[in-house]
Amino acid sequence: MPKLEINSRVCKACELCVAACKKGVLALGKESNPSGYHFVTVVHPENCVACKMCAIVCPDSCIEIWKEKNSSKPENVRSKAAEL
Repeated sequence: MPKLEINSRVCKACELCVAACKKGVLALGKESNPSGYHFVTVVHPENCVACKMCAIVCPDSCIEIWKEKNSSKPENVRSKAAEL
């Protein structure tokens, strides 16, 4: 699952990222940052597909997205015919 981080200190609550996210991952929060803005928060991280549209449209570069790498190696799958 991708990981999103929003720099709440820099966010100005323009909501461009919220509008850009077609999966409903982001929403305007209730908490305020030191500048008095209700910053954007991640409300449905499970819906994120790491398209990065939110980060692209953010005028203040508040959003960072990481994709987790799968550390497990794929298993070798042998067919039943190979065992015969």
